Formats: sequence, structure tokens, C-alpha cells
Amino acid sequence: MTAFDTTAVATSSSNSGHKPVLLNEVLEFFAPKPGARFLDCTFGGGGHTQALLDSAADVSVIGLDRDPQAQDRALELSSKYANRFQLIDLNFGDLDTLPNRDFDGILFDLGVSSFQLDDKERGFSFRSDAPADMRMDPRRGVSASEWLETASEAMLVLAIRDYGEEKQWKRVIRSIIDARRTGALSRTSSLAEVIANAIPERERRVARIHPATRSFQGIRIAINDELGALERTLPAAFERLVSGGVLCVISFHSLEDRPVKRAMRRWCGMPEDQADSMPQDLRVRKAEALTKRPVTPTLLEIENNSRSRSAKLRAVRKL
Repeated sequence: MTAFDTTAVATSSSNSGHKPVLLNEVLEFFAPKPGARFLDCTFGGGGHTQALLDSAADVSVIGLDRDPQAQDRALELSSKYANRFQLIDLNFGDLDTLPNRDFDGILFDLGVSSFQLDDKERGFSFRSDAPADMRMDPRRGVSASEWLETASEAMLVLAIRDYGEEKQWKRVIRSIIDARRTGALSRTSSLAEVIANAIPERERRVARIHPATRSFQGIRIAINDELGALERTLPAAFERLVSGGVLCVISFHSLEDRPVKRAMRRWCGMPEDQADSMPQDLRVRKAEALTKRPVTPTLLEIENNSRSRSAKLRAVRKL
């Protein structure tokens, strides 16, 4: 793979507080040619999109984002690349409704964007007190606080135990249910306190992360249907690639990485996991793997952007 100059993009992005993760690696896998067409399914701050637009002559990019604030962040790119860039207000989980297809490359940069994390009023973090919202699209669905007040125990188990991978999930769920109708679930700080107080003191003392971290992740994933959207969008994205087109997916935890790995192995005619016993002669090979193992950030990137630490990039080329 050849190296691309991402200096200009990195500088522009850092000025806005946003640093696109694994940017150079994404460009290397896409290897943009003049006139290439790309789909950025997670526009966020536009760092990856801008790098693609600058990578070769007449490259065009369609960006997707369900966050209404992304429209404001896209104004500069819309002006600068008027005929080559378009941002569509769409949840990537609804990608099958997008009429555009025949892309040379499609990118997913999963998880919460820096803008959403840093805007305390969005309620994604407990580092600042704010309404416990956590919706990626605040125009739809219910806030985290509303959801916690009414969710069934089974729904809480899915969020806290399965999505949050919280070992003390029974204690946390009981504390959340007990806190209903007290107002404690309405704010990020008081919600974090409810969860933290449910964790045994001995575990809180030795924990490397805040005791509410895993539960906040699980609640966020649940109310935004993040994993359901990912499962729906992967086949829709692969189908929209041209022959020889490349799909790149950046994930930040095992719950995201697992369905990506399984889908890519399936397209490559390989067993999805150890439980997959389908005979090899029944498998259909539709892609070639560009990453035998996920690509991770360099030490230098982690030093410059600590949020990239857990990123994993997988890529395939459609045959």
C-alpha cells in the first residue's frame, strides 16, 4: 500500500476538535482514483470525507448522518466541493432505502463522534451534568432517561448485561428500577451515581474506568439500536459496491467488531465462527479479505488522539 499525505486534513480536523481515526490506512485501502465515487456512512466531523475529496481529481462523496447537527458541520464542505459532495440526513441502518449505488468505496466509522461526546447537552457522557438523553438523532425515539423509566427488565438485561458487558448487571438493574420516579435517572450525574453505588466498593477501588462506563455504553447502544442498524446495513452496503469496490469498517469494541468480522468472513467464503459447520463446497466467495487481522492505530496516532486507542479497521474488496 502507498502512503497518502493527510497533513492538511489532520490540521483542519484538529482545529474543530475532530480527528478522523485511521485516516491514512483508510485512504490506502481505498486507493482513490480520479472520478471515484465513495459513500461515507458515518459523516461525523467530515474528516474522512474531506480526505477522500482531496485524494484525487473529481472524487465525489455522499455522506450519511442521522445527527441533525451534522448538517451544520457539512456546510463548509458543501460550499467547497459543491458538485462533488452531498450530505444526506439518514440513519445508516436505513441504507437499503438509499437509491444511490455503484460506489468504489464505502466507509463506516462506528460509535459516537467526538462532537457528540464533547457536547455535554447531548448526555452521552457523565463527565458533565446534563439531561440523560444519549440519542444520536434527538428528533426520534425517547431519551435515555425516559427509556430507563419504562424499559422492561428484559430490555435492561439486554442493555446492561449484553451491550454494556457489566459483570454486576443484576445490582445495576435493581438500582435503576429502584430509582424510578425519583428523578435520579433524568440527569447524567445522578444516573452515573445510581449505577456507581450499585457496584461493590472493592470493585470500585480497583477499577481503571468509572463504574458507570459500561452501563452508559449499553444504554446508549440500546436506545440508538446501534447493533441492529449495523446488522441491517452491512449487506446493503456490500450490495452497493461496484466489482472491485472496497468496504472499510472501523469499530471500537467487540460488540461492533463481531458482526463485521462475521459478515466479511461470510463474503470471503470462510466460516463465520467456530459454530459455522457449513460444507466448504456450499459457500459462495463474493469478496477477498484485505485485512487478515484488524488494523489498529500506531502509537503515534494514539498519542495524538487517545480516542483512537480501541479502533479496529477491517476491509474487504468485492469480487
